[in-house]
Amino acid sequence: MTFATATTTSVGAVALASAVTIAVIMVTTWIVSVAVRDASIVDPVWPFGFVAVATVTFARGEGDVVRRAVVLALVAIWGLRLCAHLVRRRRGGHGEDFRYQAMRRHWGARFPIVSLVTVFALQGVLMWVVALPVQLGMRGSEPTPPALLVVGIAAWLVGFGFEAIGDAQLTRFRNDPSSAGRVLDTGLWRYTRHPNYFGDACVWWGIALVALGAPAGAVGLIGAVVMTVLLRRVSGVTLLERALVKRRPGYVDYVRRTSAFVPRPPKQPGHGTQG
Repeated sequence: MTFATATTTSVGAVALASAVTIAVIMVTTWIVSVAVRDASIVDPVWPFGFVAVATVTFARGEGDVVRRAVVLALVAIWGLRLCAHLVRRRRGGHGEDFRYQAMRRHWGARFPIVSLVTVFALQGVLMWVVALPVQLGMRGSEPTPPALLVVGIAAWLVGFGFEAIGDAQLTRFRNDPSSAGRVLDTGLWRYTRHPNYFGDACVWWGIALVALGAPAGAVGLIGAVVMTVLLRRVSGVTLLERALVKRRPGYVDYVRRTSAFVPRPPKQPGHGTQG
């Protein structure tokens, strides 16, 4: 009974530390966004927030040192790379993301307060949920079975490769003046319309699998599921493609022949649409 109570208390302490960390990051980011009139600054902060959570929970956790170190490393490498990529992209001078511009036009003078709830607080809550495998993976003295550890790291490697290579290919495409008005359908983008989103999902499934060896580690799978749903059905593929169909004349044909998420060989004409 004493051990169970101590473990529950420790898990609660780690969860609370994560929540406080996220709250501080998001409120600070919101204050800066109001000052600079650009809610898009939350985008590079999103992956950085996971690195902060992993660092804090690693410091507070008392679980198997191998699992803790692996989880911290996987989150830090993924988060810092993505954060740096998004910062570089913002320096390209694209301005505030179209999603936030639309919200700003709709809410007018009330946008700062509305954005605190609908952008920053909401993303903070989602960050805490997605980071469940990170929080849970830092607890428990029993090591993750080697086979599960290998599978998790392998899934992460696949995901990290898809995301990093996909981002690099898209950056080169955007920086090429001859790409104006065209659709990127080469490289990884030949097999999936969103290799970066697919990679992001694989990264989090890999982290969740590594954390699965911890007590209640199965609960961490919720984080991977939520991240996948967000990328595939909410703020990722669905929202982005509404705009791309309008801006890119050839995008409809690209949709017909190319998988939306999971990489597959492109369809030949007359074979329907891949999802």
